[in-house]
Amino acid sequence: MDREQPWTSLPPSLTPLLMPHLAEVTQELLDAVREDVPVYARPLEGLFGDGIRQGVDVALTRFLHLPGTHQPALQDEDRRVYEGLGRGEVREGRPMDALFAAYRSGARTTLRSLSRVAMEAGFEASVLIGLAESVFAYIEELSAASAEGYAAEQSERAGERDRLLDTVAEMLIRGNADEESVRAAVHAAGWILPERVVVVTLPADRRMGLRSRLGRRALLTSRPGDVVAVVPEPASPTARQELGRVLAGRAAVVGPGRPWQAAPDSLRLAVMARELLAHDPDGEGPLWVSERLAELVLLGERTVVEDLGAQRLAPLERLRPAQQERLVATLLSWLKHHGQRAAMAAELVIHEQTVGYRVNQLREIFGEALNDPQARFELELVLRARAL
Repeated sequence: MDREQPWTSLPPSLTPLLMPHLAEVTQELLDAVREDVPVYARPLEGLFGDGIRQGVDVALTRFLHLPGTHQPALQDEDRRVYEGLGRGEVREGRPMDALFAAYRSGARTTLRSLSRVAMEAGFEASVLIGLAESVFAYIEELSAASAEGYAAEQSERAGERDRLLDTVAEMLIRGNADEESVRAAVHAAGWILPERVVVVTLPADRRMGLRSRLGRRALLTSRPGDVVAVVPEPASPTARQELGRVLAGRAAVVGPGRPWQAAPDSLRLAVMARELLAHDPDGEGPLWVSERLAELVLLGERTVVEDLGAQRLAPLERLRPAQQERLVATLLSWLKHHGQRAAMAAELVIHEQTVGYRVNQLREIFGEALNDPQARFELELVLRARAL
């Protein structure tokens, strides 16, 4: 059962006694608030002044009609006024402290003014005590309504900003918006557009805590099963290490740095690397595409490399598989070490004479192709891709 409000026990005759003093009490209250709460000391002009005056007028009028009734402190319409005052504090960029201080100041002034009138009319001390209890109970209701409005405005603004940031992220990684539209969306979201970005992709189940760890400079959006982050390109080794620590253990792939206009390319390469390159998802850091570009080139067009391999390695087809395997390893080592037998012998773990024997075999099989720079380049490309 709800607790009975203190104004229920007040004599209804207080209302007609106090109402003629409404304008006087309103002015006293406004003067006191401007003196007690510095942020409200400015002239009560424009929307700010209208809001404060309306709040005071509604509060006092409503309060003066409560004595002797069982009515709640605020009706729905009244509550909206005080929720609006709370929302206004968010828009003004102030914490709730100032408004609560104004309510307390207003309560003291109201109680002092109304008690004076009641005393002059001959009401007993019990009525004055009930009046004091009623004023402060009423102010608690006003404060609660304003706090609700303040929280609602903050929540809506946070939700709206998140929506705008999601829009910016989508515009960047899709790359289908003109620069003017992107910059307008960035401004509306209150974000700072970096000159260069890296795009990160990771599984959705590794997202926990990522937004707070990346900070306000990063944008996050979602894909089916994945999370995509647009992050300013690390400008120093320290910044790169910090991003690596944030992404450690998240199976993340970091696309190469690009101007923000080319963010879709960073994402494309990150997705390609995730699909093609070996990587420990639970390792100490993410997969940095910029560190493995050569592998990505070799694996990116697998069928093309296989076609090239079929052409260049065709002379080996007449050999047994074991012979092919030995000569392929020898050929790659020969290409890597520019024919230096000592280095080849150490890598292949065979004698230098055996290296010489195998190289002679290769020259017999491939002929002039081994003297052709283009052929050697294509052979090395094919063999390195096969090794991967």
